[in-house]
Amino acid sequence: MLTSREAVRRAIRFEGPDRLPHDFPDPFGSDFTGVGMSPSPDSRPTSGVDEWGAVWENLGATQLGEVKDVPLKEWADFDRLTIPNIHDPARWTNLVGARERAGDKFLLGYGISLYERIHFLRGLENTWIDIYEAPEQLRALLEILVDMNLEVIRRFKEAGVDGYIFPDDWGLQGRLMIAPESWRTIWKPAYARVYAAAHAAGMATFLHSCGYIVDILDDLIEIGLDVIHMDQQENMGLEILGARFGGRLTFYSPVDIQVGMQRSLEEIRASARTMVRCLGRPTGGFIPRWYTDPVGAGHSPEAITVMCEEFLAISAEMYGA
Repeated sequence: MLTSREAVRRAIRFEGPDRLPHDFPDPFGSDFTGVGMSPSPDSRPTSGVDEWGAVWENLGATQLGEVKDVPLKEWADFDRLTIPNIHDPARWTNLVGARERAGDKFLLGYGISLYERIHFLRGLENTWIDIYEAPEQLRALLEILVDMNLEVIRRFKEAGVDGYIFPDDWGLQGRLMIAPESWRTIWKPAYARVYAAAHAAGMATFLHSCGYIVDILDDLIEIGLDVIHMDQQENMGLEILGARFGGRLTFYSPVDIQVGMQRSLEEIRASARTMVRCLGRPTGGFIPRWYTDPVGAGHSPEAITVMCEEFLAISAEMYGA
């Protein structure tokens, strides 16, 4: 039987794992473990002030917070923006012994977002306006974030990290938040630099992005994205995702957290099977997971159990193990 680390690697590379590697809660187990900076410059507190000066408030019965006051209201204040010191030795203590603690699991390292962090600093509407009215300032801020990620990747390589992930939710329910061409002009080159550095360091690239992101998935594949961590799929269509991107990208996903997990237990089982059929291939390309804030998403313990059991049953049917 393959180790967790090798099973995940083979699934990502379409090299034929011996099962569906998975990322589930106890008692179902996980082939993954994670590591990150402490504190991380991309920390999202449920309340309080982060390292950049953004003020956060809790959203309620959830692990999530929301920025209520941004530190960079005007570009005239850019030179006075507090930029966390990525080189602070205290930030890297979690990496000591991380590979040994991970054992034979796939060690996933957490980086710094390239879109969300900008709108945490500028505000979402200001960020959208900046695309047209202040693109050079936007690129300058983005360059800072890219350079920070490159340092994180360097440190993670030394620590033996296997994969690199950060979150950037780009989609609304039915379309991208910004024009795809604007994404290609401003953000695509930045992602390309980060993914190239991660690959050079021997790490697989992961991106968490929810909402409707079909319009940029081809671009992300082109510049080196290996794995899309996608908690929603039904708003884009499983058949469409599978036909256009299956076999070219690995999906790291639970049953759709907004729609699928709210259905009956039998429908959840059926959704799991549809996901594997559409998104995966016998050689890899699909890694089932769970949503780690079930209370905030309204997922019942019974629904989580059924989803995990069904994915494990499918794995046994596919690989005989």
